[in-house]
Amino acid sequence: MTDIAIQNDQNATASAAAILPLLARRSIVLIGMMGVGKSSVGRRLAARLAIPFVDADAEIEMAAGMSIVDIFARHGEAYFRSGEARVIARLLEGGPQVLATGGGAFMNADTRALIKVKGISIWLQAEYDVLVRRISKRRNERPLLQTVDPAETLRQLLIEREPTYAQADLTVQSREVAHDAIVAELMSALVPFMKTASQPGKAGA
Repeated sequence: MTDIAIQNDQNATASAAAILPLLARRSIVLIGMMGVGKSSVGRRLAARLAIPFVDADAEIEMAAGMSIVDIFARHGEAYFRSGEARVIARLLEGGPQVLATGGGAFMNADTRALIKVKGISIWLQAEYDVLVRRISKRRNERPLLQTVDPAETLRQLLIEREPTYAQADLTVQSREVAHDAIVAELMSALVPFMKTASQPGKAGA
């Protein structure tokens, strides 16, 4: 292991030690568009913090006994969103954990309010071109992109959702670097935010 790698590992360990007491029973909730890496980054972040990782979409599929693609096809988006909100509300009772949510989950006002109380929200933000590249190989798994022009549909979803995503507690850029680098940035952002929020008179105290 190089000196830089050792230093990075020591920094991550120190960050984890600072984050966990301040997190208490809350969840770290990752939000953002499909393809930003919420699950991949979330798993690594949870491992760094030694807390569970939960994927809301996987939990929805388990509860429904079918894939999200099939839920959309058989019951429609409104039905899916209703179930999604119920599942996330249940999952938020199980912190501390890292919780990855689907791209549309944070658009629900009740879900946003619940996350504000029971979690710390982090928007993994990615540029349009990055998202297009990432989702091109898995478009069939994305019900909202089953359109004549998936790239344009994605663009419109970004326009619609980004102002709401911007209400998250923190924003970290997802880009074409190692996931561990993103995790390090997440942890570096969490420490000062949580210390400030824990002070008397501060939001989240």
